[in-house]
Amino acid sequence: MLDKLEAIKERFEDVSQQLIQPDAMSDMKKYKALNKEYKDLEKIVIEYKKYLSLLSNIENAKQVIATEKDEEFREMAKEELDELIPQQEEMEELIKNLLIPKDPNDSKDIIIEIRAGAGGDEASIFAGDLHRMYSRFAEKQGWKMELIDAQEGTSGGYKEIISSISGEDVYGKMKFESGVHRVQRVPATETQGRIHTSVASVVVLPEVEEFDIELNMNDIRKDLFCASGPGGQSVNTTYSAVRLTHIPSGIVAQCQDQKSQLKNFDKALKVLRSRIYEVELAKKNEEEGAQRKSMVGGNDRSDKIRTYNYPQGRVTDHRIGYTVYNLPIVMDGAIDDFVEELRIAESAERLKEGVA
Repeated sequence: MLDKLEAIKERFEDVSQQLIQPDAMSDMKKYKALNKEYKDLEKIVIEYKKYLSLLSNIENAKQVIATEKDEEFREMAKEELDELIPQQEEMEELIKNLLIPKDPNDSKDIIIEIRAGAGGDEASIFAGDLHRMYSRFAEKQGWKMELIDAQEGTSGGYKEIISSISGEDVYGKMKFESGVHRVQRVPATETQGRIHTSVASVVVLPEVEEFDIELNMNDIRKDLFCASGPGGQSVNTTYSAVRLTHIPSGIVAQCQDQKSQLKNFDKALKVLRSRIYEVELAKKNEEEGAQRKSMVGGNDRSDKIRTYNYPQGRVTDHRIGYTVYNLPIVMDGAIDDFVEELRIAESAERLKEGVA
């Protein structure tokens, strides 16, 4: 492990030097990649330096025990060693986790799409509840959430709502939310007090940069239409809403949130690029036979991943069998425990793969 850590430290120093060169920013694609690598390596190097210091202290304590004639000094060294050995084990475990290969998309921003499924109006209301839950979670994380497109439900909530979230490690924390979310509760419109089951699907896409995927603008058809819904005087009077169609794949993205056609075009292009990237990535993984049928992150979008049971105040994640009984707090954005448990499960799987 020490050889590997030393090689990482050398690479970190090399990247540091490249970043301070006068011409470093002449190639922005390369500069951005180096900056990301620097941040990833820095976390490991900081812990490596702490680990070397700890090993030095352990060696010194052993040396005192072996050579010191003063019994009191030797006893003090033994006590110090008893404290340092557990610290060594903890630090080695931490470094092992840092050395697990990371998903290269973890640091990216995301596009999140929430759609009402089976359950009629109640499904739309639940989709709205999920949107609020993620909005609150993003707020607590210090992330920025922006609306891209929305179709409101007839009795509240949304038939579909698409947003972007930007910040630190957004995809790394949010990627596990993709899948079908199920709610069990008595709808406000239910007069007999019967519990209904409704579902909403969530899709989390890494927001890709221009250099992540080659997109020929000649392959994209742009259609303009009048925006619908709230938005001021310009709504329904100007053709500001934008729909983009990628002709070769048939993938469509649209945005009508902004009054500016140009801003709507930029947002729609972000969504289109991310959707095409996901399709291309899935195709590449399939060709290489490397698609991980992971219990945590490799499930099909149609898989039911979580149940929100209101009468019991229960939320259960079916992938890892994790249940909490604080549903109101979860719906207010406290999904941290689920994120952490899922990340631990993913790390365990990746560690297993690394050993294999």
